[in-house]
Parts: sequence; structure tokens; C-alpha cells
Amino acid sequence: MSSTVFESRTVLPNELITDRAKTLLGFGSLYDRVSKQLQLILHADRVEAWSRQKHHKSLAIVGLLRGQYPFAIFYGDVGTGKTAMAEAVGNKIAIDSGTEDSELFKLSNRVRGSGNVGEMGTLITEAFAEIKKAIGKNRRAILVIDEGDSLAASRSQQQSHHEDKVAVNTVIQAIDELRSARGRIFTILCTNRMSALDPAIIRRASIIEHFQRPTDDQRADLFEMDLGDLELTPKQVKALVAATGARDKQPAWTYSDIRTRLYPAAIALAYPDAALTFSHFESALATLEPSPALAD
Repeated sequence: MSSTVFESRTVLPNELITDRAKTLLGFGSLYDRVSKQLQLILHADRVEAWSRQKHHKSLAIVGLLRGQYPFAIFYGDVGTGKTAMAEAVGNKIAIDSGTEDSELFKLSNRVRGSGNVGEMGTLITEAFAEIKKAIGKNRRAILVIDEGDSLAASRSQQQSHHEDKVAVNTVIQAIDELRSARGRIFTILCTNRMSALDPAIIRRASIIEHFQRPTDDQRADLFEMDLGDLELTPKQVKALVAATGARDKQPAWTYSDIRTRLYPAAIALAYPDAALTFSHFESALATLEPSPALAD
């Protein structure tokens, strides 16, 4: 099969992703929160050994853990960092597992195909087959499915076409079969529309994380981290936090709004003739609005 259905394939651990994770507010707490759950899924043999050491037998409840799906859902508004977090989690899994040459696969929307009958289901099946082939007997793979609702939308939706229903069935089957890899393939589906996902997909998720727009405190931490070398005063940071908060029926700014729109706009006002100052951020804010919230 052609690998064009994958947006990218990255050998893990990856230094760039490791460095990027340092700029993701809340990554440490997120990983701490899910890491124990991940260990139960990815290292079933170690859990079995723990049971025999601490209880001198294999507990029935430990056997039930093997029924977990190596599958997580990250959901929330656009620009809240779901995909970047998913990549960082995958990279940390590779680091913590000590498995060399693990690989991060990002599934492209090209897997939807060109509309030919049966094409999408075939491409999804072949994509998972390629991942299984890539890991061989000892490697590990992390699959990130971005905009997952485009592949896993509820089959009960009136506008759901036959091809879409076939695709969802294929995704469900592929997730079921992931358990045979005994934790060496872990999938993270990212979506802006949790309510659009098929219930059978949601039921299979061992981990579900909700990504929300940053709070005032989180935006303050962001500005202090990103703009610390500009030596803004506490009053100026507080003003940026207030200006990027929810008001007049507009939602708070997302991480993406701030980093990919506000910062470039402020720099463009200063470059190349002036030093970057707080006033440039004020001027940029006067011309920009946060991205609209997606109803879910």
C-alpha cells in the first residue's frame, strides 16, 4: 500500500517533540494523570508479575485488564492542544518504555479516499496493517488520528452515508484487533466533536481527556513562559490575561489563538524598526478576535 494515507511517520523518541512538550502547559500533569493507566494497558506482563509478587497468585481482576483497549480519546475545542499533546504523550511512552525505534504514525484524512465504493474501509484496514507490519516483534507504535470524527462519526446520523458506516465498522474492528499486539500499538483519536463520535468508539476508549480553553491562570502562565524575556510587568501580564478572557459573548482565547495569531501580529507591528513592547500586543489585540467556540 502507498503510505500517503499517513500525514507523517516519525521515529520515537524524537528530540523535537520532547522540546515541544516543554512548551505545552499542563503536559506534565496530564501525563502524570494517565501514566498509571497507560502502564496497565501497555505493560500487562508487568502487572501480572506485580500480582504474583504481592498476592502470590494471578488475581482475577488483573486478568480482566487484558480486555482494555489500547485506545484514548482527546476531545475539546479547536486550538486547545489536543494533537500536540497526543504526540507528546506518544513520545513519552516511547521514552518511558525504553523501546528503541518506536514510531509515531499520524493518519491523514486522505484515508477517506476518492469516494469509490469500499475504498475508505480498504484504506483504513491497510493503514492498520502497515502499522502492524512496521512494529515487527519488538517495536512499538503510536497512532494519532486527528479530526477523528471524520472517520468515526455515529452510524445513527441521518446524513451518514453507507461508506461512512463501513468506515466506522472498520475502525471499530481495527481497535478490537489492537489488543492482539499486547500494548505495542496505542491509538489516540483527537476530535473537536465528541458528541459526533459513534457510541461504540467511545465505549472502547480506556482513557478520555477533555481539553478546554485555558483559564486565566493558565493564560498567565503561558504569557510568563513565552514573554518572560521581554520583562513585562505583572500589571501588563494581567492586562494581557484580561484582554484574552471571555467577554461580550466571545469565548476566551485558545493557546493556538495566542501563539499563532496574537504573537505574530504583535511582532509584525514592531519589525523591523522598533523593539517589541507591550504596546504592540495591545495594538494587535485591538484588531483580533478569538476563534469561535465549536458547539458540541
